[in-house]
Amino acid sequence: MNLSELVTEAHQNAVNKGWWDDERSFGEVIALIHSEASEALEDFRNGHTATEVWYELKEGDEVAYSDRQLFDHCKPCGIPSELADICIRVFDAAGRYGIDLEQAIREKMAYNATRPIRHGGKKL
Repeated sequence: MNLSELVTEAHQNAVNKGWWDDERSFGEVIALIHSEASEALEDFRNGHTATEVWYELKEGDEVAYSDRQLFDHCKPCGIPSELADICIRVFDAAGRYGIDLEQAIREKMAYNATRPIRHGGKKL
């Protein structure tokens, strides 16, 4: 699946699940993307590694650990899952607003390649 197809699928899933029944403000859409990044940071703060994945049962608080086996009745958790959620929310936004995300990424990556090392002088 290419990026445009992922954008279409993510946005259509959000529409199908009722997330666009009421119009959201652009600020709310960005806040939801930000919230997924915050969840990844919280997983890190709680001692999880960047590649650690675990699964929680959809019903109840019981946690099921697995070796990257995804079951229909389990929710994937961890930093990789939160990073995926960021992408899914960005794809949904791109689909909603008609943004050619693949073109925007290619353009921005080409521009970033021209920037000096550690441009901007920021430490973090």
